[in-house]
Amino acid sequence: MKEFKGRVAVITGGASGIGWGLAERCAEEGMKVVIADIEGPALQQAEKKLKGGGANALAVRTDVSKLADINALAQKTVDTYGGAHLLFNNAGVNTDISMRKPVWENTLADWEWMIGVNLRGVVHGIKAFLPIMEKQNTECYIVNTASMAGLIAEPQLIIYAVTKAGVVAFSEGLYLQLKKKESPISVSVLCPAFVSSRLFEAERNRPADLKNPPEPPKPRQRAALVSQFNKVSPTLTPEQSADIVFKAICEGTFYIFTDPLVQELFRQRAENILKGKNPEPPRLA
Repeated sequence: MKEFKGRVAVITGGASGIGWGLAERCAEEGMKVVIADIEGPALQQAEKKLKGGGANALAVRTDVSKLADINALAQKTVDTYGGAHLLFNNAGVNTDISMRKPVWENTLADWEWMIGVNLRGVVHGIKAFLPIMEKQNTECYIVNTASMAGLIAEPQLIIYAVTKAGVVAFSEGLYLQLKKKESPISVSVLCPAFVSSRLFEAERNRPADLKNPPEPPKPRQRAALVSQFNKVSPTLTPEQSADIVFKAICEGTFYIFTDPLVQELFRQRAENILKGKNPEPPRLA
C-alpha cells in the first residue's frame, strides 16, 4: 500500500506509545483516524490533539479483550466513515509484577489479563474488521503488533512472550491464507525492540476482576534484557517507530523490526534450535 490520503485507519492502543505515533502519522498522511483505547482520559486527550492538528478523528473507548467492544468499534467506524482500510491491532499490556516472580508463582489472573489483551485482542480485531475489508474489495493493510519478546528466549518476560509469540504465528498464518486466495488485504507483524511508552505501567488499566490480591509495595523492576539492550541500542520515540512501520507498509515487508539487533537475537535462538542446543539467554555482546 502506497496511497493513504482519504483512507480510514483504525489503531487500538492508540492513545499512547507506539499507537499514538501511528495515529499521528496516519493523520499526517491525510487519513481519517479512529483511535481506540481502554484509558478514557488519555483517549480524549489524544482525540483532542489530533483534531487540533486538523485531523478527521474519532475516539472510541475499547477493551480489546472483549469481542463485543471490538465489534462496536468496527460498527462505529463503518457508521462514521463507511469502511476501514488500515488496521493496527496494537493494544498491549505487560507488568513488572509478572517479571519479579517465577512463572509458577504468577496467578491465573496474570495470564488471563495478558492473553486477553495481547493475543485475543488481535484475534478480535481480525474477526471484526477483516470481513469489512473483504467486502470493500480494495487494497487494505493489517499490522499486528507483536514484540521482540515473541522471538527470543527471555526468562523475565514469559507470559508476555507467550502472547507475543502467538501474535507472530497468527500473523504468519493469516498472511499465507490471504496470499493463497489472492486477497487485496496485506498483513505485517511488528516486532519492536524498545519504544518509549507506558507499557510497563499497564497495571493502571487492569480490570478489577483480574487484579491480584494486594502485595507489599516493591520497587518497579525492568527485565534485565531492557537494561542490557539500552546499553547498545537506544529506545525509539513513537514517531521513529511509525516511520519504520509506514516504510514497511509501502514496501510490503511482512516482518517489521525497529532495530537490527532483534534479528541478531532471533538468529541466536534459531541456531540453538537447529543445532539441538538447550535454550540460552540472549547475548547482547
